[in-house]
Amino acid sequence: MTGPARIVVVGDLITDVVAVLGGPLATGSDSPATIRVSGGGQAANTAAWLAAQGVPVTMIGAVGDDDAGRDRIAELQRAGVDCAIDRQAGSATGTVIVLAGDGERTMITERGANLRLTAGHVEEALVGAADARHLHLSAYCLLDAESRGAGLRALAVARERGLTTSVDAASAAPLRRVGAAAFLSWVRDIDLLLVNADEAAVLAGGLDPAAQARALSATARRVVVKRGAAGAVWADRTATVSVAPSRRVVVADVTGAGDAFAAGLLSAWLAGADPRSALDRAGDLGALAVSAIGARPTT
Repeated sequence: MTGPARIVVVGDLITDVVAVLGGPLATGSDSPATIRVSGGGQAANTAAWLAAQGVPVTMIGAVGDDDAGRDRIAELQRAGVDCAIDRQAGSATGTVIVLAGDGERTMITERGANLRLTAGHVEEALVGAADARHLHLSAYCLLDAESRGAGLRALAVARERGLTTSVDAASAAPLRRVGAAAFLSWVRDIDLLLVNADEAAVLAGGLDPAAQARALSATARRVVVKRGAAGAVWADRTATVSVAPSRRVVVADVTGAGDAFAAGLLSAWLAGADPRSALDRAGDLGALAVSAIGARPTT
């Protein structure tokens, strides 16, 4: 028997400063919070959740040649992730300040060295991952002009090498800035597109989730619309739609829930699971993620 095939994840590796607010934010004054500093970044979080399921995974990204960058790489390596991380001299490792509370989070981001990820580094790392079967790309690479070439090259090399591909749409506000038409042209004919409700509204308009998924399946072969506590919707080009109800858990922090969801979905789907089973697995990991503070799996 052979084990699960390698997944290559491309995108951000960042320091998360997560503040889970103890109540409403007191603007101009003090607000009590539980604060954690740890590794983050959409791509890196997904890689860590994949490794926690025993999936061979390689993370391609960029950090600064600083203490934070070394810490971020070491965390991923301890989690079982193979790292192909470019250390950028003269650039700081990215940082995100996350304000979490009431089942939502707001992110204040300095992407730092992530903006300096190059097409050449991505191509070299992908070619080096000879046993890879699938490429998963965080759309943050595409949404900033400085790193867009690296994201586009990642998708192109994956196609050239016969890998299946998936993209997580990342974030509604930068999607809105680049525009739906441009983004959809960048991800045309990928195998799987993941969007949350806000991202789906930007890309497909104010339709119901099943209609949004079907509309977006004209661009991507399969689309999953994540709906938080309401579950998720899958659509492919045969217009088959599966809905998975969310697990009910006590929510501590929603940071990284979508990244855990992506890892569960990919690990199940690439192992041959049907859409409903894949969504069930994704929902399990998403529920596990929101039950603890931070974006990564706990021991």
